[in-house]
Amino acid sequence: KQTLLPLLREETSSYIFPCHLAVQRPELQHMVLELLRCIPLLLFLLFVCGLDHFIFSILSIIQHHSFIEYSYQTSHHLSVNVMGTSLMAQLLRTTIGALNTSFDTEVETSNLACLPQPTGMTRKQYLNTCLPLGALAVLCLAQVYPFRLRRAIAAFYFPKREKTRVLFLYNKLLRQRKNFLHLQRGRVARQARQPPGLGTLLLQWCRRRWPWLRRCFRRRCTLCGVPETPRQQPCPNPGCSALYCEPCW
Repeated sequence: KQTLLPLLREETSSYIFPCHLAVQRPELQHMVLELLRCIPLLLFLLFVCGLDHFIFSILSIIQHHSFIEYSYQTSHHLSVNVMGTSLMAQLLRTTIGALNTSFDTEVETSNLACLPQPTGMTRKQYLNTCLPLGALAVLCLAQVYPFRLRRAIAAFYFPKREKTRVLFLYNKLLRQRKNFLHLQRGRVARQARQPPGLGTLLLQWCRRRWPWLRRCFRRRCTLCGVPETPRQQPCPNPGCSALYCEPCW
């Protein structure tokens, strides 16, 4: 009967467990990279919306201050009245009476057709523009779970290839376990060579100044990152502030 070696605490962060609902460290790194790729699209969308609003405001100002309206009204009335009952009066009323005219004219015009007609995006159009980007961000957050099914699908359709892959990963884990102490010592040495940041120095000073802050700002294990517990072991070197949990120590 073949048994597998249990993973150490610091080794579990490098492997993805399909049954865990929480997003694990390798998946988190990939998810953050996908979200960072959405930032240029978001900036471009904000630039386009801002440019549309700016152009709409400029055209509205131009239309408001350049609008001119003309109104023209004329009235003409001509009436010739011939008095009398003689033959000449009747003849004049027949001939000159045809010249009686009356008309009114009213004309309104403007330069609205020559002015730019601003047509800015409505709220619904803005929403329709932002929805695809929001769906893309949600897809970046939820893609970690469909990606976990790749190994199950590969094992169903290609069992021999998946068995070879699992054996390769297990042998790789055995080789890493063999050199585990050497690798972790090199990792701690690289961390020790890096100068502490300003935030780390300020936190250490606050912990020494006010001991009651240790409950709020607990340190973590140098290797696996587990929060500080009473059973953790500090480094015996006086100049080192590293802290280790019991399995890592």
